Amino acid sequence: MILVVGFTAPFVFAPETGERLLGSVLSRLESDFGWVYIWFVLGLAVLLIWLAFSRFGNIKMGKPEDRPEFSTPTWLAMLFTAAIGGGLMYWGIIEWAHYYTEPPYGLEPRGTEAAEWAATYPLFHWGLTAWAVFCVPSLALAYAYHVRKVRRLRLSEACRGVLGDRVDGWAGRLIDVLFVLGMIGAAGTSLGLAVPAVSEGASRMLGVDATVGLNTVVIGLWTLLFGVSVFFGLHKGLKRLANLNLYLAAALGLLILVVGPAVFILDTFTNSVGMLAQNIVRMSTYMDPVGGSGFEEVWTVFYWGWWISYGPFVGMFCAKISKGRTVRQIIIGMCGFGSLGCWLAFALLGNSGLAFELQGTAAIADTLEAEGAVPAIFATLEAFPLSGLITVLFLVLLMIFLATTLDSASYIMGSATSKDLPNEVEPARANRVLWALVLAGVSVSVMSAGGTDALQTLSVVTAFPLIAVLTLVAFSLVRWLRDHESATAVVPASATEAHDPEAEDPGITASEDSGAPDDDGRGRPPAEPVG
Repeated sequence: MILVVGFTAPFVFAPETGERLLGSVLSRLESDFGWVYIWFVLGLAVLLIWLAFSRFGNIKMGKPEDRPEFSTPTWLAMLFTAAIGGGLMYWGIIEWAHYYTEPPYGLEPRGTEAAEWAATYPLFHWGLTAWAVFCVPSLALAYAYHVRKVRRLRLSEACRGVLGDRVDGWAGRLIDVLFVLGMIGAAGTSLGLAVPAVSEGASRMLGVDATVGLNTVVIGLWTLLFGVSVFFGLHKGLKRLANLNLYLAAALGLLILVVGPAVFILDTFTNSVGMLAQNIVRMSTYMDPVGGSGFEEVWTVFYWGWWISYGPFVGMFCAKISKGRTVRQIIIGMCGFGSLGCWLAFALLGNSGLAFELQGTAAIADTLEAEGAVPAIFATLEAFPLSGLITVLFLVLLMIFLATTLDSASYIMGSATSKDLPNEVEPARANRVLWALVLAGVSVSVMSAGGTDALQTLSVVTAFPLIAVLTLVAFSLVRWLRDHESATAVVPASATEAHDPEAEDPGITASEDSGAPDDDGRGRPPAEPVG
């Protein structure tokens, strides 16, 4: 709590100084260390491809007989809504316009090639490579929580395979502090994008001015929504909100296909998938050192920083709900279904806006350059037939998407600040609600002081130290999986008959019964029964 207050206070009492300081740090990171973000994310994607096709893909998060806690549709819904938040709705409708007016590779702005890349780059920034940043910490934390049976759901526990018992000291505390600061940057970015959009929508529909007071009311309604959900917990709150979210998203998508430019949407999406498949290596390593356009700094490095800041939080939440799933199932669920869900949003919302721009139905690109992103979003919504209904659905979805993300964030902050949290136990209700109120309070105070832009830059700044932490997480995961395979190697049948299988059950170890850590300093899991 002291760190949260101390970190955000400069933006409240001296917003200009705070923004200027963060801006200088951001500029240095993007210009001198952008390649670090690029190579790090690419490395995580390669690691997941190897794991998915290797023998490690069959390792289950839990005992061999454990069944998944949630049905597959509900599990996928919770994974998706916890991870992407309101940012998907915001960028899904307007991101193409930024690339159309300022395209990569030195292309002519607003030209044919610019339009094609404008529809393709969002699929890259929200696709398989990006979801790898969420998936690696999810796997490491799920293994620690469900196989090794650690009783704390903290980022530091995912590094125990490399750091050993040092995570119980200052090294572990430092890692968990960096997680807290990363959450501030990630949540601040999401709120900074979504709140002005909802306020503008309320202003247009109710005929009131979009002021700081209206922003505060919007955040208050958000706090009530996700505060009530987090109060009821994982099964009665989060699960129901996530399912409602997907039902509403499906309704909006079908409506857009019926009344919108369906043929253009489908044709452009097909073309974009082909361009992405042909150019993903180039897009993953594009730095433009000769042209110096800065495209990768403004967009790719920003996005990778945002995803890295969210990575530990999403990893903790996905680990909590992934008991009984295998490594391969988690990779396919997150990178496959997660990417597909994002792609559908960009195909339906973004390609509709591109169609309106090219057909002359709405001057979306001009509105973006003259007035900003939020007015351009509503210029797109107003170009649809049945625009009133589509706008209401869009705003409701934007609110619920962000509510589910902040809901999950409050839940995980409660988990991360609990000293002892056995597998089947949820964080204390008061702890969960406290963090919901803290996130809302920080958002109101910073936005009222005009520090929203500064908080958005935090996603890149706070992600930089997390790169080192997540690298430890990745090495820890690989070591655990290799040790797991060694511990479960097939032995002669006569040997297994002479032992009680329960004595070798990784979930019922002597060290766990005694309350001592079941760790040998290298993060080696206990032996698992054979046969």
